[in-house]
Formats: sequence, structure tokens, C-alpha cells
Amino acid sequence: MSDRIHEIQLEIMKLKRSLAKEIAERTPEQVEDWELKNTDGSAVKLSDLFGDKRELLVIHNMGRGCNYCSLWGDAMIGIADHLKQRCGFVLCSNDLPEVINEFRQLRGWKYPCVSGNGSGFAKAMGYMSDEGSPEPGVSAFHKEDDGSIVRTGHASFGPGDDFCGVWPMLDLLRGGIAGWEPAHGQVDGCCSSKAASSCCGSK
Repeated sequence: MSDRIHEIQLEIMKLKRSLAKEIAERTPEQVEDWELKNTDGSAVKLSDLFGDKRELLVIHNMGRGCNYCSLWGDAMIGIADHLKQRCGFVLCSNDLPEVINEFRQLRGWKYPCVSGNGSGFAKAMGYMSDEGSPEPGVSAFHKEDDGSIVRTGHASFGPGDDFCGVWPMLDLLRGGIAGWEPAHGQVDGCCSSKAASSCCGSK
């Protein structure tokens, strides 16, 4: 490893520690107790998703139509149980409950999934455009002693982020990604390469 590569890696780690400090010191945002839908169509409150924890991570997923978001959803399979030791964990998509239920079974997502369809939750969290297009990311929430909810941090998803290890690994290869895209999410022809270019892969 060249000295310059090692220096850059150390700089990135230092910046990440600074970022974590800034996130921890940021004033939390008050959040309403949104009503979402379980995969069976029953109502569930955001507060219920915490389970017996005081913290909650919600994955904002663009839905079945995005092959990139399928990759991020798959990436959570191996870490969801570890995260649930520390906090509540759930994936929220704007797809209808029955669509999410079918797709999560197809993908093997054993962690909790809910639908925010028609709720306004994604829009309020900043993960839906003014035109109504969902956007990918993650939000962290905390439940106060009085039961109120605040958001303590959030981050967008996209190639090269800290939440999917595929791109950093491909960067190590000669030629890097070399035009690769996560095509394994193309189920029932629901996500063409044209559609993929309009979702999180273009961020």
C-alpha cells in the first residue's frame, strides 16, 4: 500500500469521527407518531416499531421498482439482527403492503418491513421529492421519557456510501466498477436499466 493511499484512508477515518461528533451534537427534530401499515395491511404506529428499545433505525426504501434499493435491502440481511440488539430496525417502502410482503419473501428479507404508502412519512422525513418520487436513505429516531419521538440523524443512500460494501470492494479491482450495475433486483421486468438510472444509482 502506498503511503498516500494510507494517508487518505486515515483522513477519511478522522473525518468520519468528526461527522459522528457533529451528528451527536445536533439538536434532534421533533417527529409525529406516524401511522404506517404492516405487511398484512394492519395499522402500526412509528412508536410501535421501537419494540422494547429507545432507539429506532428506519430504512427509506424506494420499493420493488428499484434494483439499487433491492441491493441495499439485501445488504441489511446480514446486519439486521446485530442492529436489533441495539435498536429497533425496520425497512419502510412506499409500495403497498401486499407488494412489500411478496417482495420481502422473494428477497429473503426476514427483518420487519412496513408500508408508508399514503402516509406522508417519507415526504416529511425528506425522502420523497416534490413530484412524489421516493428517495433512499436511513433515519434514526429516539423515544423520549414522555413517549414523544425525535429524529437524531439521517443519511442518504447511493453508490459509495457507508451502508453498502459493494462499491468499496469493486473500487479495489483493476478498472473499478467497469459499468457494473446491481441487475439482480430486476424482478418481473419491473426495473429496466432506464428506470434504474432515475433512482438511487444516479445520486
